[in-house]
Amino acid sequence: MKSTIKLYAPIAFSILVFANCNAQKKTAGNTIVLKNTSNLELSQKAVAIKRTQLSLNKDLGKYPILIYKNDTIPAQVNDLDGDGKWDELFLVTDFSPKEEKKAALNWSNTDPKFPVKTSARFGKREGKNLPVHPDTQEVLLANQVHKKLGYQKYQTDGPTWENDKVGFRHYLDGRNCKDVFGKKTLGITPEDVGINDKGAVEDNYHVMHDWGRDIFPVGNSAGLGGFALLTENNKVNRLGILGNDTINNIEKTTFKIVSEGPVNSVLHYNYQNWEAAGNKYQAQETASIWPGMYGYKNTVSVNGLKGNDTLLITLSNLNNQNPLQVIDSGDFVCFIQHDKLTYERQWILGTAVIIPKNVYKGYIEAPKTGQLTDSYLIKVSVKNNEEVSYYPIAGWELSADKNFKDSAYFTTYVTTLAKQLSAKIKVEAK
Repeated sequence: MKSTIKLYAPIAFSILVFANCNAQKKTAGNTIVLKNTSNLELSQKAVAIKRTQLSLNKDLGKYPILIYKNDTIPAQVNDLDGDGKWDELFLVTDFSPKEEKKAALNWSNTDPKFPVKTSARFGKREGKNLPVHPDTQEVLLANQVHKKLGYQKYQTDGPTWENDKVGFRHYLDGRNCKDVFGKKTLGITPEDVGINDKGAVEDNYHVMHDWGRDIFPVGNSAGLGGFALLTENNKVNRLGILGNDTINNIEKTTFKIVSEGPVNSVLHYNYQNWEAAGNKYQAQETASIWPGMYGYKNTVSVNGLKGNDTLLITLSNLNNQNPLQVIDSGDFVCFIQHDKLTYERQWILGTAVIIPKNVYKGYIEAPKTGQLTDSYLIKVSVKNNEEVSYYPIAGWELSADKNFKDSAYFTTYVTTLAKQLSAKIKVEAK
């Protein structure tokens, strides 16, 4: 599953928050101008160029290629709405402060190959005694959760996604937690993580391998960057259930790998009829990862919000014994922890969630008991069907950047990243 997947889920999702691509009148031009509008140096900045910004010529080829100073900029095309046509050209490149890059636009009939720096993986089995097979999608009904089935259906409890720096996994079995794979190497983790040589689901990732291991305990939290709802009477409502529950509070969960490519992997979840506080909500979630960052972008929207309902973004504080830092940086508010946040407090791990400042409404601590505990809960003000994008971050002391062992260094990394994410890239076709 390392090649770009051509089957995509319908998705009302804009990845252009970080690119700020200004719509331009279509021309017959063959030059793309990328302008860093900030005074910051930007490393591996993600940019998405809309299909409508490019003048398409079927005689030239199907795949756009950008050449800058005789080098091809690593990029891929993504079909985000599932109509069979790509919607955007997604790329990552570096910028000096205020730098303007004029790239030649070429076309190719074959999909160009670039070093693979992102991946999405999903494996499942149809019965307890059947082997795991790779897949790109799943539908989970309320009575098909782990405890009810009597066995774990999914490789690594659900999908994983990673870049060259760090990996994550989502417990699709009803719990909807967000977990962290610490990576010691820059390569993509093996395809058989979470299954044994007989093809059966096996927890073989809580021991150290050359590539790393699962390092993050989640308990009854929703992990790093999950979400929940705060409803009337300040009741905290979990998205999903705990491991011992036999019926989900979500009637139907639909999952799909939208895209998997060298510079971007995208996963989408649709939660149908999520029952909370006597109401039924519809929720959507999209995870998008690209190289260079010790984290990923998560985009969430909820429909059915009533009165004072408030979206909550979760930051597990299991094993945290140090003060939480809340720091404004750029267009964001950074929630930062740094401690031995790993299993049995064995290694130092920094975790953070970067939240847009314009929707941030404070935070609370999760109840000591109940369906969602051991977390800081960040309050976000959104309207029905309004998307909010935020960034879960994890820096492990054994990762490629050993400086994450130092608290001040991790704090600087997170706040600097927030400023870089705030920087806008202007895109013009000439």
